[in-house]
Formats: sequence, C-alpha cells, structure tokens
Amino acid sequence: MYYVDLTLNGLIFGAMYALMAIGLTLVYGLLRILHIAHAAVYAFGAFITVIVANATGSIALGIVVAIVASALLGPAIYRLLYEPLLKHPPYVAMIASMGLLIFMEDGFRILFGEQGLTFTRNPYPTEIHQLFGVTINTVQIAMIVLSVVCLTALALFTTRTRVGVAWRATVSNPTIATSFGVDAIKVRYLNFMIGSALAALAGALIALLNNFVEPSMGFVVSYKALAIIVLGGLGSMRGTLIASLALGLVESFGTILVGSYLDRDALAFLFLIIVLMVRPQGLTGARA
Repeated sequence: MYYVDLTLNGLIFGAMYALMAIGLTLVYGLLRILHIAHAAVYAFGAFITVIVANATGSIALGIVVAIVASALLGPAIYRLLYEPLLKHPPYVAMIASMGLLIFMEDGFRILFGEQGLTFTRNPYPTEIHQLFGVTINTVQIAMIVLSVVCLTALALFTTRTRVGVAWRATVSNPTIATSFGVDAIKVRYLNFMIGSALAALAGALIALLNNFVEPSMGFVVSYKALAIIVLGGLGSMRGTLIASLALGLVESFGTILVGSYLDRDALAFLFLIIVLMVRPQGLTGARA
C-alpha cells in the first residue's frame, strides 16, 4: 500500500499541474506566446479564495468567486498586455508577461505581507478517509474529482461543441478559420477565460491543502508549468496532461528514493533535462 499511496499522491499533484499548465498550452497553441504571468493568476485565485472564505465562512463560495474573478482577469490580461504586442516578436510578449508576474507577486506581498494569508477555518486537510485501503484527506478527494471533471469537460468542449471546434480550427490555421466566419478575437478571449479559471481552481485547491497562501506561490509553479508544456510538446493538450501526470509521479517517488539529495523542484527539472535529451520534441511531439 505504500507504493499505492505514492502513486496516488503523484497523480493528485499531476492533476493540479495539469489544471495549471493547460492554460499555458491553450495560449501558446493560439498565440505562440509563453504566458508566464499565468502563474500570477494561479496565485490570484488562491488569495481570492482565502479572502472570501475568511470573510463569509464559506470555502465553496471562496472557490467560486476566485474562479469567476480569474476568468475575468484572464481576458483583461490579453486585452491590455498581449493584444498590443501581437505585431512584435514573441519574446516581447514573454518579457512583458514576466514583468506582470513580478508586478502581481510584489503586489500580493505589499497587500498581504511576506507570510501571506491562512484560512481561519479549514477542517478539510485533517478529515481523513480510507479509499480502497489508501489514506486520503477530503481536499485530495476534491482534487481528484474536480480535476477529472474539469479536464473531461474541456476535452468534450473542444471536440463536441461548435465553439470548441472553432477554437481548434483557429489554433490549426487562423487565416482559414477566419475565412469560414470564426471570430478569432472571441476565441482568444475564451481561451484566456478558460485557462485562467482552471489556474484559479488549482490555486484554490493547493491553498486548501496547505492551509495558507503566500505571494511567491506561483513562482516555482510557473517554471514547472513551462517545463510541462515543453515535455508534452508545445501546444499539445494531450501531451500536457501526460507530462503533468508523469511529473507528479516522478516527484512523488523521487522524493522517497533520492529526497536526501534533491528536493521536489530539482527532481522536476532533472526529469525535464533527461527527457529532452532523449526526445527533444517532447513526449508526444513528432520527430523532425
């Protein structure tokens, strides 16, 4: 059961990485921009969850408000930051995105202090359950259920709805999609809305699990998310999901096997280096 626990823990964190990294994949697939500020949206969702939960006594309401607020923040970031830079080389938008990440992180630090915030009442991490002989808490169950529901819904949306098909067409060939009447601008706004909402959900769940949020919580996650979309093949949603789960498992087992030499973050980037040495195109990318 020990290894089952490790596997489950790895899959749970992999699912959280997937919720975070999917937004990066959506933006890169559509605009060919590395949306590094996505990590700030993740932290924003976590802070909003704690603030609303502490003010109202309802964690569920905090999560809902965080998702809605982040879903509005995402398109605003596109409109104010990226849209004016689309005519410039991609690295210009990437530098601007890094600047926004630093700006928002410092803003959180000024508003909430270096130590961040904690929930005044959060019993869920200590509510322990036995699931098929595996010990798991309520937050971890919520992570599993919500990540499966959200990622399945996203997959169905992109393959079974007209809007989703329009999005895929815009990613594949924006010019042809536009000639068939697809509104590329609306697709971009929807892109940022969905990606930001998923990042906020991931941030809220991690905040619940850890019982606190702090200003720099998105910093390391931003690099891991970038590593994931590179591992999965830039622009590939399926590859992002596979790479996220693989990274979660590597971290879970690696901390036990070599944890005295390397921490979780070092293991993640070592895994990235090894995979890219073997498959420079990523786990699901086609060979040149």
